[in-house]
Amino acid sequence: MIQMPYKHSPANVPTLYLTATDTTIGFVTQDAARLDAVKGRPPHKHYIRAVDSLATLQRHTRVPPRHRNRLRRARRTTFILPDGRSWRVIHEPRHQQLISEMGGWAYTTSANRSGELYDEAWARSVADRVIEPLEAQAAPSTILRINHRTLKKLR
Repeated sequence: MIQMPYKHSPANVPTLYLTATDTTIGFVTQDAARLDAVKGRPPHKHYIRAVDSLATLQRHTRVPPRHRNRLRRARRTTFILPDGRSWRVIHEPRHQQLISEMGGWAYTTSANRSGELYDEAWARSVADRVIEPLEAQAAPSTILRINHRTLKKLR
């Protein structure tokens, strides 16, 4: 892949950012197909969609009434909703600002090839923009699968 020396990607190609997310060092973009290609991940697997606010989340999906309060109060928690899509509301200010600048939502994933460990040199080589500093956080997000009645902790 060609490194782009300018600030923004060409028209119609969403930028692939390498940044410290709220939980780990990861890729952030609005193009799932590009993440599939970069990570070597099967296209049928879904990515976590990070949103900058609860209002943005409400524009994209419906949360079962029983779990709305839990979702509103959660920090560093990913929710798999009844439709099978994963969502996380970002509260960490720096990461939240990036998501807001991208239109309020983005796909987010760890910065490694599928099934492999993190390699910073490789991650920098495939990213369009690197947002410094790249500081890893301590723990990955908690993952909860919710439906209309039940809640199951997956991680």
